[in-house]
Amino acid sequence: MTGPSKVSCWQDIQQIWLAPWAAHEHQSGPRAYPESEHPYRCRYHRDRDRIIHCSAFRRLDFKTQVFVPHQHDHFRTRLTHTLEVAQIGRTIARALRLNEDLVEAVALAHDLGHPPFGHGGEATLDELMKDHGRFEHNRQSLRVVDYLEHPYPAFRGLNLTFRVRQCIALHRSRFDEPISDEFHQSFQPPLEGQVVDLADEIAYTSADIEDSLGANWLSIEQLGGLELWKLAWEQARSLAPEARDIHKQIRACKAVVSILVDDLISTTTANIDSAKVATLDDVTNAGKALVSLGDPIAKALREMQDFLLHNVYLSPAAKPKDAQGREMIKTLFNAYINNPQLLPQRYFKRTKHTPLERIVCDFIAGMTDRYCKEAYMKLAADPPQPIM
Repeated sequence: MTGPSKVSCWQDIQQIWLAPWAAHEHQSGPRAYPESEHPYRCRYHRDRDRIIHCSAFRRLDFKTQVFVPHQHDHFRTRLTHTLEVAQIGRTIARALRLNEDLVEAVALAHDLGHPPFGHGGEATLDELMKDHGRFEHNRQSLRVVDYLEHPYPAFRGLNLTFRVRQCIALHRSRFDEPISDEFHQSFQPPLEGQVVDLADEIAYTSADIEDSLGANWLSIEQLGGLELWKLAWEQARSLAPEARDIHKQIRACKAVVSILVDDLISTTTANIDSAKVATLDDVTNAGKALVSLGDPIAKALREMQDFLLHNVYLSPAAKPKDAQGREMIKTLFNAYINNPQLLPQRYFKRTKHTPLERIVCDFIAGMTDRYCKEAYMKLAADPPQPIM
């Protein structure tokens, strides 16, 4: 006789540790293509591993978060942002006794569909696709894991569990509204998906402050009137009153994370109690997100995000690179539409059963900033000849 598998032992541990309203392993839902269970990796473990090992994940290292990737050695790329979201998400999940493995898988996948050149690139692709089904990076992330990644001979996609796919499709933040063809938006994602939504906002808010200060796009004086920064600076000052301002600045950026996470955990715990949540179904049928910040801190976060929008994302310093990226994407899109033979063969073959516009969109969305620029320069140096 043999003892219980390592997977079943791990599931037993989860039953003891996880809250009853967490998304337990047995609630992961089916995969599109049935697979036998792994002897020592759980379902969400396997989903996470498949995401980490896919090519779209690796390409995040050369996609813009705010600053051009690797133009400055110390600033975030979309890959390092993704890792920070996963770390913050796991911390919150553990405190709330949610499923950390599900949170990590969703966090690592949440930006796989982002195109080159950040939100300017996304807006440009959406404009170009307005008559062809639109473009939205959450839906594109789902398309990446369901179709565009193709590591297995028997089927396309990564064959992730239903629950991970649901959370990817319904990911939302203040500046992101999901467009889902498959998942009914009257249902809420599990708490794990909601945690990733806010972990994303917490991660990029803190990081964008720190990177913008490091790039001299912002000064401490400009931040001084913002409530969230006041709280963070006071926390940094009280912990190290004799520290130099540069160290207080660094610690204040980290304090932004702790202030938001502390408030989220306490507010969400109260929300769960108030809603009398007892099961995962109670979460998905709640009618609103239960993972949230309290009103004062939520207001302070919105104030900070508004400030970053006008003083960083839309600042004069950001406009030249943003305009350059938008122009590259437009030029490449129109070139591939007018000359489909310029597409790589594996993409060109798909035009037999998928509209050309969607194939071109897939190709450009998967590009890194660097590859997009190289493709643009190559096109400029050797423009296609008109077909006679």
